[in-house]
Amino acid sequence: MSRIKLKKELQKLSKKQLLEQIIGLYDKNNAVKKLYDFYLNPSNEEELIKKYKKIIRKEFNVENPMKSSEKFSVAKKAITDFKALKPSPKSLADVMLYLPESAFELTHLYGDFSEQFYQTAYNNYQTELEFIEKNDVRKEFKLRAEQCVMRASTCGYGCDDAIADVFYQYYQE
Repeated sequence: MSRIKLKKELQKLSKKQLLEQIIGLYDKNNAVKKLYDFYLNPSNEEELIKKYKKIIRKEFNVENPMKSSEKFSVAKKAITDFKALKPSPKSLADVMLYLPESAFELTHLYGDFSEQFYQTAYNNYQTELEFIEKNDVRKEFKLRAEQCVMRASTCGYGCDDAIADVFYQYYQE
């Protein structure tokens, strides 16, 4: 169904019927529930940032690397779920940058990983810096983006140079 057709159908409903529809969606669909919970209480954005960063941190468990699974897919899903809540660009950039930060911190402290690991970390870093640039929050994230370059300095397969190149592409002074 197109948005136009949906809009026409919804306009036929009374206010009471619309409320019933929305409450029904809220009760039956967890994604809708999360969206409305955030929409109606945006002050809990900091709590949500912590929640989604915790999911990412679990995947790249620097404190106990034997318990980490290094699944970028799980970390990316956390970012996608957070993004679906429509947080501020600054909050989304904060969570997005946390993925490559955690991946590079893990490699910096515990040694070399696979080429695929580095390629995926690089791709995420590049995506995050593009988002940061697009949303004009570069100043707020410069130090963290630069720390990724430092932590990636021990990475193999040319990842260290690639990360530095991306950083200087966005942070030419």
